[in-house]
Amino acid sequence: MTAEMITAAASGTFKLGDFPVHRTGFGTMRLTGSSAFHEGTPSDRGRSIAVLRRALELGVNHIDTAAFYFSALRSANELLNTALAPYPDDLLIATKVGPFREQDGEWGTSARPDQLRGHVEENLRQLGRDHLDLVYLRRMRQDSIAEHFGALAELREAGLIRHLGISAVQPRHLAEALEIAPVVSVQQRYALDLPDPDGDTLLEMCGERGIAFVPYYAVAGEGGEHGAVAGRAEAAVAEIARAHGARPAQIRTAWTLHQGPHVLAITGTGNPDHLVENIAAGALRLTEEELTRLNALHRAAGA
Repeated sequence: MTAEMITAAASGTFKLGDFPVHRTGFGTMRLTGSSAFHEGTPSDRGRSIAVLRRALELGVNHIDTAAFYFSALRSANELLNTALAPYPDDLLIATKVGPFREQDGEWGTSARPDQLRGHVEENLRQLGRDHLDLVYLRRMRQDSIAEHFGALAELREAGLIRHLGISAVQPRHLAEALEIAPVVSVQQRYALDLPDPDGDTLLEMCGERGIAFVPYYAVAGEGGEHGAVAGRAEAAVAEIARAHGARPAQIRTAWTLHQGPHVLAITGTGNPDHLVENIAAGALRLTEEELTRLNALHRAAGA
């Protein structure tokens, strides 16, 4: 079977709240330009729209976005609205609130709890929706998230939000949030060669509680928003990729998905060929030997 014939269904399914979603989803950050946020060259609008439509053709039904994903000329939410509205009933669109960017692209002061309704309403306006499927509170160095998460819980009760998640947190924040309202998903920076003891603990906590664990920068690793860089596991990843006739990025995605049935991938791209490869990674099955080797490298990175 060629990569073009593989759909997101090959990765399996996990339930995000009341949404059964395929475990390979799509992240929109790279749709707006050659680099994240206002860096790099703005994308070609037609190509970005085509990528989104192709993602749905390939079975993607979980898309991650944010109102602060924009470049000098492009807005991820506007691209989504143009490409996909009216949205399919089985499509879950997740967004994030908390951080704020000025129109020139510079980061502003993160939101106070009383400002989160404005962030939610801006996402609603841009996406052309009357409610949001899933909203993450993106923690911005707060010691406690109780007040911010509580504000989002009130918006959930008001019907503006269907499900809640948290992002960039420590394990204690998950326990704190669960005392306030149900959490269906935790989004965390997590990668094969990026040490993160908190991420490892959250991965386990989420699995025990039936909560989705959604890594970001899983392929970029240490490069983060600047794109992938050679990591500590590069040689092993390249060798395993050759054995599978795959690209190293696909092996990183496959390793991510192998961390548990509750782990979801949201790799993003503005390149239609890379989109096909990203989705095809969900069909890769690492051998026990390969998985043991990569898991050992992950543990060693955090040692």
